Amino acid sequence: MQEYLTDAVVLNSEPNGDLDSRVSLFTKQFGKLTAKAKSARKITSKLSGHLQPGNLIQARLVEKNGLQIVDALKQQALNISPANLYFLDRLLAETEPDLKLWQILVEEKFDWQEILKLLGWDPKEARCAGCNAAAPSFFYVRDQEFFCKSCAANLSKDDIIHL
Repeated sequence: MQEYLTDAVVLNSEPNGDLDSRVSLFTKQFGKLTAKAKSARKITSKLSGHLQPGNLIQARLVEKNGLQIVDALKQQALNISPANLYFLDRLLAETEPDLKLWQILVEEKFDWQEILKLLGWDPKEARCAGCNAAAPSFFYVRDQEFFCKSCAANLSKDDIIHL
């Protein structure tokens, strides 16, 4: 059984079964990790308040039938919207650390232009996937493509990042 102690930003938390949660974390050392939090949705859970999206936490993780969060302590609440963290969770690959992204999150300098550039999608070099117009102003997370305002009007609003 392997144990890890790390600082992490909580990206997303989803129900997993009746009382458990599946939590996505971004850590400085390991990149994005997804771990199970047993009984995190119980009303008496000691973990639930700490595992809210946007919290910078210190987490103790154990590798036992997958990764499990056994302890978490909130250090601070970051001023980053849960919607932005949800989209970031969808874009990040597992176990790929990125020190620049970590600094952006911890220093609360969240900027989609900079983050997309770090992840390999440079908005300054992009063109609209619909009409090939220069300087698109939207990123469609589902297809990982850029769109101009008129072409983005036809897309699902739940999957669009405004740059």
